[in-house]
Amino acid sequence: MAKYLVEEIESGRLAAGQKLPAERELSESFQASRGSVRRVLSNLKGMGLITQTVGSGTFVADNVRLVVPAIEHRTSAVQTSPAELMEARLLIETQMPSLIVRYATAADFEKMDECIIRSEAASTIEEFEHWDGALHQAFAEATHNSFFLKILELTTQIREEGEWGRLKKNSLTPERRSQYEEQHRAIVDALRDRDEKLSRELIEAHLIQVQRNLFGRY
Repeated sequence: MAKYLVEEIESGRLAAGQKLPAERELSESFQASRGSVRRVLSNLKGMGLITQTVGSGTFVADNVRLVVPAIEHRTSAVQTSPAELMEARLLIETQMPSLIVRYATAADFEKMDECIIRSEAASTIEEFEHWDGALHQAFAEATHNSFFLKILELTTQIREEGEWGRLKKNSLTPERRSQYEEQHRAIVDALRDRDEKLSRELIEAHLIQVQRNLFGRY
């Protein structure tokens, strides 16, 4: 979604001052949750590409032609494929336990627990995916390391793309969702016990299974 909107604005197909489709239309078109749509629009607003007015809607910024040349490096995340994302996650997220077991606070674990509870209570795939992503973001926050936080922010951007959503929707069976929920609880328990080796192994096993379920290989 972000990639599409940026390309439409860069090309001029969405011209300065033009109104964007409503959140509901974007959600349906890209099979994304309303929350994901709002985050994408918020990012584009922060980049200066769009403006939002309560009661009127979302519009391409009037000065967008001045903004576009400066944003190419800021949109590189949306060029990353889901397959590339999973390869990178296996390398990066498996390194987080060493910091989490040292620095995580009680508040960090409360946030992880909340993400798990909300993901298990989710009634839609989109809602489950949101809280799944929030849990992994909570892992990054628990490292108390700005590098991991930046990396997970990029991960979130890619997960909000339509391609990721379609892959997840097609691959997430009730049985697999149940397995992911069990894995999430086991990971958090190991981190809470400050067991670096076990938590690293559990995160790696979880990500490998997600990768296999998404792409049918590896």
